[in-house]
Amino acid sequence: MNTRKTSKSVASKAARTLRSKSASATQKKLAASALSQASKAHVTGKRMERLAATVLNGKKYASKTKTFAGSVLSQSNGKR
Repeated sequence: MNTRKTSKSVASKAARTLRSKSASATQKKLAASALSQASKAHVTGKRMERLAATVLNGKKYASKTKTFAGSVLSQSNGKR
């Protein structure tokens, strides 16, 4: 079982991002995943893991997007 959760500061940024009209679809997907992991210890799914890894390895993504990706990826299943 995963015991890690999204930090309060990242969860707050994620909530603001989800309300933002200017946030990209990728940013909103990662923000939603991070926010869903804020109150309970959920494990990140395979598709979200792949998206987060792509974002972290990409040069075109904003630092906030990478923050969400890092949070999501840190809560993934380490066995995959």
